[in-house]
Amino acid sequence: MTLFRSFFILCLFILTGFSATSQIPNSFIMHKVKRGETIEFLIDQYRITESQLQEYNPSIERLGIRRKMNLRIPVFDPPPESTTITKIPNPLIDSLKFTIHKVAPKETKWRLAYKYQTTIKLLDSLNPEIKAGLKIGQTVRIPKTQIIQTIPEKDSLYNYYKVLPKEGFYRIKKKLGVDHVILDSLNPDLKETGLIAGMILKIPGEKTGNFKIENDLLVERVNLLDSTFLKEKINFSLLLPFKANEIIFDSIEDTKKLLQERNLHTLSLDFYSGVIFALETLNEKKINVTLNTYDTENKYSKLDEIVDELATNETDFIVGPLIPSNFDYISNKKVLENIPKINPLSTNPVISRKNIFQSVTKAENYRKKMFTYIDRVIDTTQNVIIVADSLNRTIESQLKTLFPWAISLRPEKGDYILPELADSLLVDSSPNKVILETQSFPLIANALSQFNAQNSGERKVQVFTTYRSNAYNNKNLTRKVLGGIQFTYPSGFKPLEYSSNEIFIESFKNYFGKRPNKESLRGYDLVMDLIIRIAVATKLEKSLELGETQYRSNRFSYETEENNSFSNTALFILQHQGYQIIEIKE
Repeated sequence: MTLFRSFFILCLFILTGFSATSQIPNSFIMHKVKRGETIEFLIDQYRITESQLQEYNPSIERLGIRRKMNLRIPVFDPPPESTTITKIPNPLIDSLKFTIHKVAPKETKWRLAYKYQTTIKLLDSLNPEIKAGLKIGQTVRIPKTQIIQTIPEKDSLYNYYKVLPKEGFYRIKKKLGVDHVILDSLNPDLKETGLIAGMILKIPGEKTGNFKIENDLLVERVNLLDSTFLKEKINFSLLLPFKANEIIFDSIEDTKKLLQERNLHTLSLDFYSGVIFALETLNEKKINVTLNTYDTENKYSKLDEIVDELATNETDFIVGPLIPSNFDYISNKKVLENIPKINPLSTNPVISRKNIFQSVTKAENYRKKMFTYIDRVIDTTQNVIIVADSLNRTIESQLKTLFPWAISLRPEKGDYILPELADSLLVDSSPNKVILETQSFPLIANALSQFNAQNSGERKVQVFTTYRSNAYNNKNLTRKVLGGIQFTYPSGFKPLEYSSNEIFIESFKNYFGKRPNKESLRGYDLVMDLIIRIAVATKLEKSLELGETQYRSNRFSYETEENNSFSNTALFILQHQGYQIIEIKE
């Protein structure tokens, strides 16, 4: 009997210990190990035990913790004592049935509202302690729902939008270009509930309007147009190489032929049309703007004449010249030292001097941002191939440091890739991620064509680049090919999406007889930004604290550099999907 009793107690002890250590997870979080993270860090961050971590990640015992390793983190129901919540005296709330949710890393209130089909306002009412934000491990009361909707960690197909008070379908369509039918198809509950302030709607990924994306959610950008203007009279000068003296106005055919080609004439005219359209828009805002336009003729002698005139005028800022060498010539003039001078269009760098504003983002910023992005989306489960020409060996070396398992595919001397070599390096068993580093159009065309042809039902190939040069602007690169490989790249310019910019595009077309192109949009956005910044802050340098701005297709966020100069660091990460170009969420 004593032996049986001892056996029983031993079994009870074992069973009790087993039930205590084998708690069933409520869900899982995927965690990608970053540099410097340890087991101790992970179990402390997620409030689990080492045995729980190893139970769902058995490779840890064999390999240990390694950078870029994808781990399954178990999420357990909170202990009963942690679910006690102060009673809220509200008849509507008291009548609801609740579930308890433990906040996981990276979760936000809007994500919970979307997941449980409720509103942020109701979550705040149920949990007053979360009004300032959520904390990892915190428990919150959630209204019970029949369907739980989760947002994928890497979801490039959709954005999410929070409905504002008194906002209707018409207003949302004007903002985002998404009509009622599409909203209903992506958000089935809308047919029953209608729009409710605070609810979260799923939106097609390409529909961002003029919003920025923060953790998948579309949020309003800083809108300086709605600010109080401290300066209502602004005077600025525009220096462009129209080269009007070379146009033979008596010959309609010669003039027509000249203006059909892409040259300094057409670049200047397109940029100028954007500037003029910006002034029309600002005129409605009651800002009195005086524009002084100069034809530089692309000559130093003409620039000297313009400098003499600018020195005697009161001008708030100077835009141009377009050509970097001419811009450097102007910026070196002592009499113009205290006037902000903006390099408007060229990607080639200009000399950093006092009051110089490089408005086009530098290549180094593109690469820095893209390196961060690909480090996040590429891991050891994927087949990585780096294609770099002889001019980009340094970039290749940096990529190999980031992805040590990557394979280098060196192009042939004639700037092409051997088809049989590309075929042998691509695999069917896992996603193929190709990073292409070149400014040679023959190599670009050959590589993209080959990798697109390799895409099939069994073999998936995606192509990235850390710097998209002007070589990619060649009209022979079709959106069909780029979309087939989901070409992903950093850019300072985002093409306009028609449905959410219809009024702007048609108004521009009615004014100038054609749709705005890249240069006219650049002129519009740049001048809009400069004038509004000065109108709000009175001085351009003082306006930098206003942060990042965006108008149509260009972003601006200036940082101080050497010699009291300033450089725009804002950019987009874009991806071709089918025939569309969408902004990638960061």
